[in-house]
Amino acid sequence: MSVLALVESPAQLLHLLEWALGERDGVAEPGRCEVAVLLPRDVGSRRQLRAMAGLTREEGLRVGLYDIRRGPARFAYALTALAPKLAAADTLVAGDPFSGLVRRLLSLFRARNLVLLDDRTAALEQSRELLAGRPLIRRPAPREGRGLEVFSCLTADLRLPPGTVTSANSYTWARQRFGPPEVHFGSTDMIGTSLAERGLIDAGRYVEEVSSLAHRWNAERYYAHHREDPGKLRLLAEYGELEIVRPELPLELELLRGPVAGTLLSLSSTVPRTLPRLLAGTGVEIRACALATGSPGAPVPL
Repeated sequence: MSVLALVESPAQLLHLLEWALGERDGVAEPGRCEVAVLLPRDVGSRRQLRAMAGLTREEGLRVGLYDIRRGPARFAYALTALAPKLAAADTLVAGDPFSGLVRRLLSLFRARNLVLLDDRTAALEQSRELLAGRPLIRRPAPREGRGLEVFSCLTADLRLPPGTVTSANSYTWARQRFGPPEVHFGSTDMIGTSLAERGLIDAGRYVEEVSSLAHRWNAERYYAHHREDPGKLRLLAEYGELEIVRPELPLELELLRGPVAGTLLSLSSTVPRTLPRLLAGTGVEIRACALATGSPGAPVPL
């Protein structure tokens, strides 16, 4: 079985490794799995993707980096290189089926099987779209002779059409490769977001609320999202008195490498859904925080 995966973020590449090498064992021969990394524009994402590409090659998968967003000439070059690979693949793996770029590439070819990776809560949106019969790409649901699989850590919440295979992401590969982490109980760290960079909250308000929350909880470190603006992070370090951690790898792997605080305050709405699987059995407490009020939510049981 030849597999071609289209990924655009460090998290998607991590999820691919879990699909291929974890408990799911998606690929019998990693050498037959080729990964096309469609590089984004922002520097932080590109840095993490290059590090993840090296890690993926160490695991035996083939990886190609495509600077497909750098203008029409780069797009044409990448499409020429990818076309025969897309045509020959038995299975196509999509990191984000809602990406306009991925939709465009997948609409050109029809593989025998399609796998949708969980990019955090995107899997829930995938399930709603599929159940409603709306096309994610040219094939909205399984058809005769063709398979559709959704690989997610949110399998209990998915509602999918009959015939769809649902596989659970338990972070088996990551836990075995990097864990378990050393836990510093009695300390608190924060997990940041790119809400301000995406225009969902004013950057000044973000710094103010996060700093207030950090002081209230005596937080020591702030794990920055790979898209966060360096200027905003400098303000968080100054006003929040936080040590800014810019992970070289996705957050999940950074936490498993440790050391990790006994309490993690999550400013993301999706992390509390995924980290309990990753850190199960460690005793780490995860609290979801609402930035509108800066108030901590209930701890997430591990």
